[in-house]
Order: sequence, then C-alpha cells, then structure tokens
Amino acid sequence: MSNEPQITAIVRTDGTGEVFVDGNRSEVHASDVAGARGTVIARVADEAAARDRPVRVEITDLDGVYLLIVHPDGDVESEGPVLAVSGNEDAPGQPEASLIPPPPFEIDEYLDRAEPEPAHRSGRHFEPAPGRRSTFRAYGDDLVLPDTSTDTSTDSSTDSSADSGDGRDDGFTETPSYDEPGFAAASSPVGAATQPEASVAVAIESAPSDPVEPVPVEPVLVDPAPLETPSDAPTFSPPTADAADAPTLDDFLQSRPSAPEGPAKKGWQGVLHRISGGLISPRPGKTEQSHRDAIRRVQRSLKGPRTIVVLNPKGGAHKTTATLLLAATFGIHRGGSTLAWDNNETRGTLGWRAQPSRHSNTAVDLLRDVGRFADVESARVGYLDNYVRGQGDAQFDVLASDEDAAASSTIDAKAFDSLHSTLSRFYRLLVIDTGNNMRASNWEAAVEAADQLVVVTTVNEETAASAAWLIDGLRQKGHQDKVSQAVTILSAPGDAAQPELSQRLHAHFSALTRVVLEVPYDPGFQSGGPLNVEVLSPQTREAWLQVTAAVADGL
Repeated sequence: MSNEPQITAIVRTDGTGEVFVDGNRSEVHASDVAGARGTVIARVADEAAARDRPVRVEITDLDGVYLLIVHPDGDVESEGPVLAVSGNEDAPGQPEASLIPPPPFEIDEYLDRAEPEPAHRSGRHFEPAPGRRSTFRAYGDDLVLPDTSTDTSTDSSTDSSADSGDGRDDGFTETPSYDEPGFAAASSPVGAATQPEASVAVAIESAPSDPVEPVPVEPVLVDPAPLETPSDAPTFSPPTADAADAPTLDDFLQSRPSAPEGPAKKGWQGVLHRISGGLISPRPGKTEQSHRDAIRRVQRSLKGPRTIVVLNPKGGAHKTTATLLLAATFGIHRGGSTLAWDNNETRGTLGWRAQPSRHSNTAVDLLRDVGRFADVESARVGYLDNYVRGQGDAQFDVLASDEDAAASSTIDAKAFDSLHSTLSRFYRLLVIDTGNNMRASNWEAAVEAADQLVVVTTVNEETAASAAWLIDGLRQKGHQDKVSQAVTILSAPGDAAQPELSQRLHAHFSALTRVVLEVPYDPGFQSGGPLNVEVLSPQTREAWLQVTAAVADGL
C-alpha cells in the first residue's frame, strides 16, 4: 500500500495512552482501560476516514501487541497473531516481541474489550473450587496447573513465578510449554513423569486450610491424541481459482470510481466559477446535475441498433415535431448515427419540416435502389447521402416519405421490412414517424419492429382521446408489454395552461405506460417551415432532453 502512514498506539492500565501517526503524538486520557481502547480505535478510524482507505496500526496493550487494520467506517480486523511485549511497554513503535499463543479471548473481541468487561469470561477464565489454595486458568486450549504444595510458605523463586508476566498478579504459577505437541505442562513440586509417546493427565486434589502432608499427584498415562481445533474456532479455506463467483477483470474495472465532474456552468454556481476565473468552483446545483444525468442516459451504450416508433392516429398531435426533436437530441449528444424516418404509406410532412438537402430523394427512391446495399462487402454508408438529408449541427439524418403528388406507389409491410433491415446496418438509432392509419401494413410492421414506443398527444380532449384509443388497440393486438414500457409525451398546444385536463391525462396514461412527461409550448413549433433546434428556448430544449433520456432508459 503506497504512502501508508506509520501508526502505533499504546494503552496503559491507568486509562492513559498515546497515538503516533508518522511521528506525530497525541495523548489519550480515559477513566479506565476500556475507555482508552475505544478512544485509540476511534482516532485511528478518523485517520482512515481522512485518507479514505483502511490503515494499519500496532496497538501495544497490557495483553500484547495487536496488529490491526482499521477501516474508515470503524470496522477492525486482525492482521496477524498477538505479539508478547518485552521491554518498556510505553515506548512507541514496535517493541521487541515474540509470537505467543492466542490470548484468552478472540482477537475480534478487542473492540468488545473497549467496553467494561466482567472479571471472568465464561469458558475462558475459571475460579478455583472453595477450599483450594491454588488457582488455575485456561489459556487457549491448554491448562496451566497450580502449585499443589501444602506448604504455605513461599520463597523468592515462588513469588517470581506467581507473576503472570503481563504485570498482573493473578495467581498463575507458570505459562504452558508448547515445545512438545501432545503434552500438557504441569508445575507441581512433586513433579510428574513424562513419556515421549503419551500425554499426562494430572488430577488435582483439594487441600485443607491447615498444613498437611503434600498430596502426591498420580500420573495417568493415556494414548496420545491429535490436537483438535475447538468447535467455535473459525476455519479458513483458500479461494479457488475456478470458483463461479470469483471476481474478474471486468469486476475490477467496474469498481473504479466515476470520472470527476467538471466545474459548474449553470446557475449562480457557474457565474461564480466564471467571475472568479476558476479560483472558486462550487459543485453544480440540482438543476445542472439533473441536466448532466440526462445527457449520460442519452449517451448510454446500446447492445445493437434500436428502433423508436412515435405514434398517434390523429393528425396535429405533434408526432412529426416529437420525431425531429428526439432525433436531434440523440444526434447532438451521441454524435450522429441517428435517422429520423417518415414511415407514412403515402405522404408525410417530416421531409418538409427538416432542413433541405441538395436532392429530393425519398424512401421510395431508396426502396427502388435498396439492392445496391445488399452486398455487405461493397455497400458503404456514404452511399446513403443520396437518399437521406443531413441536418447539420443537429447531427442526424432524415429519410422523407413520398413527396410526388402524382405517384401511386405506397410503402407496405414488405417494403418497410426491407428498408428497416438495410438502414439498421448503418444507423444505431432509427426514430420512426408514423401515419394516421393504424390498419396500414407498414404501420403495423413498424410497431412489430419497435424497441420503444412513444405515444404523443397535445393537452387536448380530442387528441388525447385518440391516444387512449390507440393504446386500447395496441393492447388488444397483443402489444401489452410494449405499451407498458412506452413513454407518453404531453405537449402543450399553446400558452393557455389546462391544469385540470393535464392532471387527468397524467392519471390515465401513467396507469398504462412507463412514464408520462410534459413539454412546454414553444413559438418555434408554429412556423410551419423547417424546425431549427437552436431557435427553441432553453426550457424547451431541456424538457426534450429529459424526454429523450426517458426514451433511452427503455432501450
């Protein structure tokens, strides 16, 4: 771990201590050991939070040196065995230490010991039976046996051995020996015979309070048995390389933090950033954050070419306007590869509302020449320029419907499928404007090919009723799933707001489609000529960005 801080800490029996971070010392004062332990862990957790990553710490406590990893949220885990301290326990850094067996409590209980604890823990510390002069303790899985001598006088060596080694006089006579597996060490003045192939079980007899003759300890030889792991001890299994849930490179890359956002550009935050020359850079406000989130949704990666179909069987429902603005918003924020296609069986108005081109070719002309695009080796997207109309900075193309007033040809389902198959090879997104005849075969073919339906209506009783009738028909024809995932757009027909009708439309279409969104009236819609996105108000463009993001969510 690069640039890892050097952190050590000391906890003393009087409740005081120190924390050292890269040589900087801070004192700890508490009423007892438990309080000091808790304060030390809290300070190390603060250091981890400041660095936004886990940190290592060596805590010299009265039980030994604990090697711990402390996380920013305060979680603590052990990083190794407890080390026995030798030398001055108050010295910072890592003292001279040696490995010792686990203490009478699990390492994970270190935090529990940061609270007041009972004098004895169940299953770990034992008190002697009444009338017995010596004590004994369970240490790990072995017993330290007491002095069973009846002699009440002690010499200097006995006093020395009664010290437990950690500064506490708890009556323990000596620490266990771990030199020979299968042995339990006994400290008895009588002594015990040991056999290299057997364990020694020692019976301890009670001694009266008055001096009596020493009670001999009879050694009992038993067959050696392998050491068993306690039932409550944790078991660890190494990870398997071929495990189904093993993390992969993709998981690692997905875990990376998001790229940092740029400075605020809108609202007072953007103004402050500009006038300060970038010296003051507040975070974007909620409105700008919503704007950026919508752009990210529009730019989302797709699994293949996608088809969006805009519907309402009534004229004047703003289908063509919606088709152009959806395609323009996708084109502006995705960088092209978007086509707005007028799928009217005879004549539609999408070509009239689009920016003009050097040619007047339509879907009928492309259908006549579609065979030249059948050869995947020779077909090029550039050849489509002679059939579609580029829309400049909006970065999308338009395929117009038949504009010949004297023509008798129509686009049917077979023609639609042929065009759709070809165009899907060259465009990522197809936004299809439809006619007013729900029974036309090309209309039905478009619905069948749709990945996302968009139902458009003005906030008007008659137009909204036509949209409701459309949805009823789609559901009856087996398109319930597509209807339930559809997006409904309510377009204001003019300046006069109709809140009651708008509320009714929201309630009705929200029960049938995935989302209902409202877009404002804009004078730029009413010119009748080519639609220029740049002349629309910022509020209108933002509303259509949110609509396009909702459509992208369904792709």
